[in-house]
Amino acid sequence: MFILNNCDYPSCRKAAISSFDENGELTNEQGYCLEHCKNIEETQSQIRQYVKTHDVIVGICASEIHFENMDLSNKSFFGCTFQHCTFTNIQSENLRTRLTFFDYAIFSDCNLIESKIMFTSFGGCIFSHALITNSTLIQDNFCGMSAYQSSFDDSDLYNSRFIKTKLMNTSFRNCNLKRTNFMEMEQENVSFKMSNTREAIFSKNEEINE
Repeated sequence: MFILNNCDYPSCRKAAISSFDENGELTNEQGYCLEHCKNIEETQSQIRQYVKTHDVIVGICASEIHFENMDLSNKSFFGCTFQHCTFTNIQSENLRTRLTFFDYAIFSDCNLIESKIMFTSFGGCIFSHALITNSTLIQDNFCGMSAYQSSFDDSDLYNSRFIKTKLMNTSFRNCNLKRTNFMEMEQENVSFKMSNTREAIFSKNEEINE
């Protein structure tokens, strides 16, 4: 599932951006990270075009790519890497991800409603004016992320982790919070109205033993 190569540039430890054959399909060839690509704009364009034209995307590495004004509705991502990416004005319904990494990505003015996102990492992400409502967010990692004027309302967050997050003007109304971990979070004007907060973990004293 994972097609992950290291950048060929000497001493660079970043992951190489996925490469494509003459038919525009993914290959296993070695390559360079975005910083060391010969043509950054062309590389970004190839990645965006592949995402636009495929409904099921497996093993793509698109680290540090900027995605803007795109519709990801009904797309599925399996074993993909979108670390340090920027997503701006993304409109999406029924997005599906499994074992995908969005660590340190930025989501600004994005609607990812009715998504099914499982076993996926958003560690260190920033959500600004983002809607991830009516979604299934099971066993996901949101540790260290920051959310500003965003909403996770009406979502299933079973066994997901929000440890050491910073939440500002963000809502988790009518959510399933069973085994959801919010330890050491910073919060200001955060609403958990109608959510089962007694099933969530907010301190070490409340941690559920296996």
